[in-house]
Amino acid sequence: MTTIVARHKVGDFNTWLKGHPDRVKLFTPSISNFKTFQDTDDPNSIVIVAEVTDMEKFKAMLESPVSLEAQKRHTVLRPITVSMQVDV
Repeated sequence: MTTIVARHKVGDFNTWLKGHPDRVKLFTPSISNFKTFQDTDDPNSIVIVAEVTDMEKFKAMLESPVSLEAQKRHTVLRPITVSMQVDV
């Protein structure tokens, strides 16, 4: 399992927040758990911390037609920056 942090902006936070059930459905095949954060100084800046069980499946999901359509409905603004945990 790999911990990732994904960051992106949204056009409208309330619209994006209502899409949470869609995100759960999309992420479940490749993620075991995720938490959602909102920046304190920018309400349209989102961070998701997730435990990824299958990185290839996760990457494919981000670019799938179903995901891209959900991103559009949820006002996700690209780029989506994904960072992986580094063990030191």
